[in-house]
Amino acid sequence: MISVHDLELRAGARLLLGATSFQVAAGDKIGLVGRNGAGKTTLARVLAAEGTPAAGDVRNNGSVGYLPQDTRVGDLDALAMDRVLSARGLDALMAGLREAEVQMADANPARRDAAVRRYGQLEERLTVLGGYAAEAEAASLAASLGLPQQALRQPLRTLSGGQRRRVELARILFGGSQTLLLDEPTNHLDADSVSWLRDHLRSFRGGLVVISHDTALLEAVVNKVFHLDADRAALDIYNLGWKAYLGQRETDARRRRRERVNAERQATALQSQADKMRAKATKARAAQGMQRRAERLLAGVSADRAPDRVARLRFPEPVHCGRTPLTATGLSKSYGSLEVFTDVDVAVDRGTRVVVLGLNGAGKTTLLRLLSGLEEPDTGEVLPGHGLRIGYYAQEHETLDVTRTVLENMRSAAPDLTESEQRRLLGSFLFSGDDVAKPTGVLSGGEKTRLALALLVVSRANVLLLDEPTNNLDPGSRAEILSALRRFAGAIVLVTHDEGAVDALQPERVVLLPDGVEDAWSADLGDLVALA
Repeated sequence: MISVHDLELRAGARLLLGATSFQVAAGDKIGLVGRNGAGKTTLARVLAAEGTPAAGDVRNNGSVGYLPQDTRVGDLDALAMDRVLSARGLDALMAGLREAEVQMADANPARRDAAVRRYGQLEERLTVLGGYAAEAEAASLAASLGLPQQALRQPLRTLSGGQRRRVELARILFGGSQTLLLDEPTNHLDADSVSWLRDHLRSFRGGLVVISHDTALLEAVVNKVFHLDADRAALDIYNLGWKAYLGQRETDARRRRRERVNAERQATALQSQADKMRAKATKARAAQGMQRRAERLLAGVSADRAPDRVARLRFPEPVHCGRTPLTATGLSKSYGSLEVFTDVDVAVDRGTRVVVLGLNGAGKTTLLRLLSGLEEPDTGEVLPGHGLRIGYYAQEHETLDVTRTVLENMRSAAPDLTESEQRRLLGSFLFSGDDVAKPTGVLSGGEKTRLALALLVVSRANVLLLDEPTNNLDPGSRAEILSALRRFAGAIVLVTHDEGAVDALQPERVVLLPDGVEDAWSADLGDLVALA
């Protein structure tokens, strides 16, 4: 279905992937893995014909459904159901039917009759394309992903980031494409939805390429693994399931180390002999031959695989603040007819840890946006205490200026630092050399996460509002960031589906939405995190 020949990928001058050829056929369930920044998202975009390779050829011989990490796409005024239906071109028909229904109530007989005829024509076309059964199928898919009927009737702009993510995933699955390219499909999904998605992908008969840090999903679904090695700019292809791949990869690494040691030993002996022979003019040509042979030996083996780099994160001492730097009273918020929550009170004391729990759509992201000042409540008020300085991490990285480079974003956030200091700090978040000149808009989800966290570090905030901060991170970087948050001396308000993040934070308080109940944290609430 997808044929790739001599593909080469670059990010600026940096080689991400050398000339590589492969195929994605029906029945292939491929896990595309590699450390953050290796080029997985770039490769997925090229396979989906949304990116251009540096060289080589990609041919799609069938329909392809692509789920990007950033799902802020489409008309935000469109209804969620229409967005799902658009995968089969049914959205325009449904909108036309709704418009004709309104016009059929017109007092003018001519306009009313025209609307009746138009309604009949549209309904006939809808029947040919699957009719109302298709709409029921779309609703069923959405429900399996945790999207209720009420959310499907809302404009996209009124939905939370997690709900919009589910809408896009439902749209891709509803489209019936022969090949699916899914970039972190479990982000923002609760445990039940993740379980359903695993079963759905396992039974899918087309081709699949999935990028995910969810090892349980990879273990349950994939029958091949493509490992994008950032050090070698090479794609290692394993025709194995996940567990077998892990064992084989370690075996391959040991074999490469043995080959390297043997080659280095032989090359050292050849070079030593060549050095001795150079002393004699009659042996100079033979010495050059030995030197070239030693160089060929070393060139023919792979270098030792460097350990995956992880972001190094340490929050500075936050600026001084009063006992309760942030308070909110009587907060209510609605989007049109959709009431998100009413009469919510929050008090964030200095250094405290608060977790916000609630089902998708209960208003967790909305509450953080109100507390950060990015949105205004319909009722109630947010009261800053003495010395308040907020740092807000948005789950969809809205705080990043995608028109600026990585370095320009850092320069804007930390104008008092010298450029060398800004570069050094970005380097600790794995942005080095030409990486700091990348436009932020082309970064992968994991890279955007690291940049947003770097900007938090320089803010010296005393209250951090964190919305799904561990999404898109490799295990090493995730562990480092959770360790830094555990040591952070300021207050944290956290929204997450990551049970490990909550365990690391050791919260003291919980806010349950949409009811707005604030209470002491209990270990019994831990089971709700993955379901929230």
